[in-house]
Amino acid sequence: MVLTHPSIVDGWFREINSQWPGQAMTLKVNRILHVEKSKYQDVLVFESETFGNILVLDGVIQCSERDEFSYQEMIAHIPLASHPNPKKVLVIGGGDGGVVREVLKHNTVEEVVLCDIDEAVIRVSKKYLPHMSSLLADKRVTVYIGDGFAYLQRNTAQFDCIITDSSDPVGPAKALFEKPYFQLLFEALAPGGHISTQGEALWVHLDLISELLASVGSIFPVAEYAFTTIPTYPSGQIGFMLGSKEPGRDLRVPVRQLEGCRYWNQDVHRAAFVLPEFARSMLKEGKDLRPHLGPVLAADAKERKILLLGSGYVAGPAAEYILRDPRNHMTIACRTLASAQDMAEKLPRATGISLDVSSPDLDAQVAAHDVVISLVPYTHHPRVIEAAIKGKTHVVTTSYVSPAMRALDEQAKAAGIVVMNEIGLDPGIDHLYAVKTIDEVHEKGGKVRSTNRTHAD
Repeated sequence: MVLTHPSIVDGWFREINSQWPGQAMTLKVNRILHVEKSKYQDVLVFESETFGNILVLDGVIQCSERDEFSYQEMIAHIPLASHPNPKKVLVIGGGDGGVVREVLKHNTVEEVVLCDIDEAVIRVSKKYLPHMSSLLADKRVTVYIGDGFAYLQRNTAQFDCIITDSSDPVGPAKALFEKPYFQLLFEALAPGGHISTQGEALWVHLDLISELLASVGSIFPVAEYAFTTIPTYPSGQIGFMLGSKEPGRDLRVPVRQLEGCRYWNQDVHRAAFVLPEFARSMLKEGKDLRPHLGPVLAADAKERKILLLGSGYVAGPAAEYILRDPRNHMTIACRTLASAQDMAEKLPRATGISLDVSSPDLDAQVAAHDVVISLVPYTHHPRVIEAAIKGKTHVVTTSYVSPAMRALDEQAKAAGIVVMNEIGLDPGIDHLYAVKTIDEVHEKGGKVRSTNRTHAD
């Protein structure tokens, strides 16, 4: 059977994601090795032309055989090499085994626990990334399949070092970037313990990094940000949030040397904390020196609040596209709370709520937003427009203009709002093509006598 995946088109893998708007990563694909929908995420492994085997989760590159050592070595060795005597280590996430491999290079380490919620990552990595996962079978390693939050709550004051090798802050991983999680890490550490967590890229997520550093600093007496270079991650760079439970501990200074590393050494360890001026200024002084290059980077851009009514098939792609712009914040509303929350968890700056468009609660929700996008059945649009007129909120629908909607035209104008309809494929784009065709006929001296619409079943 020939495997296919939507992110691979014409022999090229494309990583396009709303977390890094306006940029993308492409890699030439030799062959697709594995495609799976696990209980938690989409799992893809492919053999690339120049980076070896690539593990992709939910469309985002996690590791490649060519450059993975940069990330694995730095997230592990910075907290461990600066600790005087790390013996017991917990790795949360990291089911590919790369972090565990690096942890075991420290001869002081006696016990490693790997906790990953998705067994599929471990299983697939053992087959396609054996150079990373081989030490999961080491007698010092215990593999636990389950939730990291629950594991931390059951195991307090135990670990000398906890390393969180997580994916980006969307979906289930979002909670691993919030203050309650850092508090759990603090409580699970033994006295003098260290943490290291995936800390995002300076070029893409500097605002988030600033928030994370503040959260870690409010809990740990020592908090730092360091980074490494890695070509297959967004902007070619990724960082780490580091904390120590020991006041005065200098995480920047390694206290031992290691053998067998390809990226980390003692000089690189120290240099990882030296930030470019735009980042240092933001993280240390709160001054933003970045250039303002339009809506994506404009520091003074106003936040835009969008209410999306409906969580069906059309709603997902619409929400993903709209939230590529970091100014946009979205409330996804559906009668079924679970459906709205499930969609919101997969998206940045999104919240899911339960809302019946026929209830009086609609008025308050619409008024609290700048734009309402109505993707509910067309019979509800008049009620939505009425609420928008009261709240002076703009409206977008994909439906034809019904007589009931048309009757609200003057009231909408008086309220100073725009109600845009037929924004879709049909109606919408098909009508634009019809107008284009009619214009072309007229340009050539022709005349359109009648039109005929055909619906395909």
